[in-house]
Amino acid sequence: MPRKKIVSKIFVLDTNVILHDHTCIYQFEENDIVLPIVVLEELDKFKRGNDLINYQAREFARLLDEIVGDELFNGGKPLGPNLGKLRIETGKPYSEELKNSFREDIPDHQILAIAEYTAKQHPGRKTILVSKDINLRMKAKSLGIQAEDYKSGQVRDINVLEKNVVVFDNFSNELIDKLYHDGYFNASEAEWKYKAEANECFILKGGNSSVLARYDASDKMIRRLEKKTVYGIKPRNAEQTFSIDVLMDPEIKLVALTGKAGTGKTLLALAAALEQHKQFEQVLLARPIVALSNRDLGFLPGDAMEKINPYMQPLYDNLGVIKHVFNPRSTEYQKIEELQKEDRLVITPLAYIRGRSLSNVYFIIDEAQNLTPHEVKTIITRAGEGTKMVFTGDLQQIDSPYLDIRSNGLSYLTERMKGQEIFAHINLLKGERSFLAELASNLL
Repeated sequence: MPRKKIVSKIFVLDTNVILHDHTCIYQFEENDIVLPIVVLEELDKFKRGNDLINYQAREFARLLDEIVGDELFNGGKPLGPNLGKLRIETGKPYSEELKNSFREDIPDHQILAIAEYTAKQHPGRKTILVSKDINLRMKAKSLGIQAEDYKSGQVRDINVLEKNVVVFDNFSNELIDKLYHDGYFNASEAEWKYKAEANECFILKGGNSSVLARYDASDKMIRRLEKKTVYGIKPRNAEQTFSIDVLMDPEIKLVALTGKAGTGKTLLALAAALEQHKQFEQVLLARPIVALSNRDLGFLPGDAMEKINPYMQPLYDNLGVIKHVFNPRSTEYQKIEELQKEDRLVITPLAYIRGRSLSNVYFIIDEAQNLTPHEVKTIITRAGEGTKMVFTGDLQQIDSPYLDIRSNGLSYLTERMKGQEIFAHINLLKGERSFLAELASNLL
């Protein structure tokens, strides 16, 4: 019996999909892609600027130019082997249903008109509108147009993100004694039946004693951890102890620290960086600028630095916490001042380091939950020899309207790097900022 031929689909792309991932047109396999002409008009407004979203717009324009070249584009262009065609669809008249439903003539509704037109022109093929905008997807579905989120790079297993330190009760007293005496035991021990992942952390309890440990995948050993104070900052709970351990380990080049506000993610990362400042040429702290209420930086008063400072203030606050541990006349306090003057300790917007090759740098990226998977990949691929990267963020506080817990860059990084020997992820649970902050975080 002859095999039934699979009919390819048609995907109509919204602007925000391209601003999320400028290579998105290569992610739809053999299916065709329709680019509404209004999307090009919208992208044109985003081309100027230093933010990551502006970079995506510019890169897509270059990509489109490479695909089209000097040829006419009205018939569509093949994207490559085993891929479909890309074509630009010009504006289409609104159907009566669309006119009656939406009175405003805005880009979203123009995209809906093109999706509706495309579906009617190709009744034998499935037409799907792809958008990161939930409201636009709801509008499309109300008109009978199939719509879905852009799923490339989304986390499949949400449990990976919420995985906590593994606790063993009634653990072998013999192995606990061995950890205290030798500092380690072999993971092949008969009593150790757990299949650990690289750099997984444990609380082992037995009898009247307990111990903190981490799995070293390079030599298949369970190693005991001790509480360390880094640049005046002492760990207040087990997760903070584990965080400091991986932050201080020279063999671990990439760290993800997740947890709600007040768990100490950024503070611990900064303290560990300062403790190791002699091993690195520069300590960089950066965070993406996500304007509140979608208001651009231009709305803020002052010059460029004055506009940026409010967004960088949380990083300065963490630096202030560390400085206040010491007397202003102390060596440690003076060293922080000296590092800042020499530009060896730099706080900057993330967009300002794009294009740099980062060699021998301790690089902390704060609020990484507001980055896309592509942006995280772009940052990590800048790492040169001797560089350590630390991504921190709260997966429950995503400010970007087109990202969620499954699609943001920090989640993507955590899932994809799981099990790699040079990567560690610690999920901090307990807020240590204050009892009030912890209570608000849990109840409000």
